[in-house]
Amino acid sequence: MSAAIPAPRTFLIGAARERPCTLVVCRGCCCGNPRKHPGTDHAWQLERLRSGAAEHGFAVRTTDCLGSCDQANVIVVQPSAAGRRAGGRPTWVGFAMDDDCTEEVLQWAAAGGPGIAAPPVTLELQFIDPPREGRVRSRR
Repeated sequence: MSAAIPAPRTFLIGAARERPCTLVVCRGCCCGNPRKHPGTDHAWQLERLRSGAAEHGFAVRTTDCLGSCDQANVIVVQPSAAGRRAGGRPTWVGFAMDDDCTEEVLQWAAAGGPGIAAPPVTLELQFIDPPREGRVRSRR
């Protein structure tokens, strides 16, 4: 009989060990643009997401164009380190312009996000595929 080989250990160091769920909010050419989407209070949405993050311990950051302009506003819900270890992957939410969607994203992130908590069923209807690498728009 041969001795069993122990599974390799994985050690996470630094920020990867403790990284919280993170909301990446597109604020590029179309998302967050009041001229293109005049019926949405984009500033309120970002403030609401940031206040929810401060209250529940997840993170919010903004980014330039994510390339899904025809599905604006886009929010990417990134899993926490624990969520990633549990199999969670970044989830793209499109058409995130109304108060209900904003609240559902907040509730999901507060509950742990991908890999930890199931998303609200109605939010799943807004999940979109990320753009293919070659189609991502860049600002020049």
